[in-house]
Amino acid sequence: MLSRCISIDAADFARDHWGRRPLLSRADTLPRDFGDLLSPATVDELLTERGVRAPFIRMAKEGELLARDCYLGSAGFGAEIADQVDAAKVLARFADGATIVLQGLHRLWPPVIEFARDMVDELGHPVQTNAYITPPDNRGFDPHYDVHDVFVLQVSGCKRWLVHKPVHRDPLDSQPWTDHRSAIVDRAREQPVIDAVLRPGDAVYLPRGWVHSAQAMGETSIHLTVGVSPVTGHDVVRAITDALGDTDMLRESLAVPLDLADHDHTAAITRKVLTSVIEVLRADTDDLADAAATRLSRRHADRTRPVAVAPLATLDAIAGLDATTPVVWRPGLIGRLQNRDGRVVLRLPDRSITFPASCADALSAIRAGQPVEAGALPGLDTADGCVLVRRLLREAVVIPVDRPGRGR
Repeated sequence: MLSRCISIDAADFARDHWGRRPLLSRADTLPRDFGDLLSPATVDELLTERGVRAPFIRMAKEGELLARDCYLGSAGFGAEIADQVDAAKVLARFADGATIVLQGLHRLWPPVIEFARDMVDELGHPVQTNAYITPPDNRGFDPHYDVHDVFVLQVSGCKRWLVHKPVHRDPLDSQPWTDHRSAIVDRAREQPVIDAVLRPGDAVYLPRGWVHSAQAMGETSIHLTVGVSPVTGHDVVRAITDALGDTDMLRESLAVPLDLADHDHTAAITRKVLTSVIEVLRADTDDLADAAATRLSRRHADRTRPVAVAPLATLDAIAGLDATTPVVWRPGLIGRLQNRDGRVVLRLPDRSITFPASCADALSAIRAGQPVEAGALPGLDTADGCVLVRRLLREAVVIPVDRPGRGR
């Protein structure tokens, strides 16, 4: 999916642009347009037939978010929840110049669900997708920067984009653009790095921190933003810090009396603790690295979602399972195999599952991610292979290869 968003080789993009500088890609240099992901007709379908609720929709005008009651309401008998989209209200606000923001389409709209899942697989960082529908000659937001990288995919209409150099490079989630509002206003007065009109099928990549704004031209503009939340060295340090919580010495209470209002006193304590941390890091590097890696994997699992399982189809597959039924490791599911006390343990983000040692080779083959059949698993006969696959299906670890809508 990355190749749909960039006009250069993926390796060149990773070396020269990822996290470094923007990339403008014109439609004639990309494989195809983005009409299969979204269109004006599907926007109307989402607003009228899909039961969209807050926070999956926002509206904004001239840099300000509109109050929710301007575009939300109840859906009537049997669906009295008051935060559902009210299409008539949306029409009124949109006709008055407000931008529609459809948030979290990677959880709502099947083509985008598949697209975002594949982007996670290719980039290795969490991905989310929003759509911005802006009426002619209007803009939704003032110049700003994002705390995540963005691929802008122009679906329909035209939009002029102005992109300026950062005022704060590589901002973290805790460092929003509003912390640098005046600097951004000044930067937006300077010569832009990119001043381009995006037309259907065009795309632009913006690393986090790059200041940008956009305005629709003479017709309604629809574009998708594929937001990528990059894992940083700071995230690794936080995981290491959390892992240090397993060290008895660092969990001890600081001595009393304690005066954190006294800077010199606090600095002395900090130096003492840092010395202790350095000693622990030197002594337990491998154990800490392993513990931190586990925490990073769990955080990734919290921020991404594996391919969804179809409960009814899965139970049907279990009931009809035979030696030739093909299954595959559930795409996007984080799991690690370990040997412990003569057993094989499959560690998942939310639980661990234990198997006999005889299943080790079969589980390794399944974990490799290629389709397998219950009757052809290494180390197991057909009957035992079917027992293993049935359990893994029930535990949502594997999915049937041929089930409808499996998102691959």
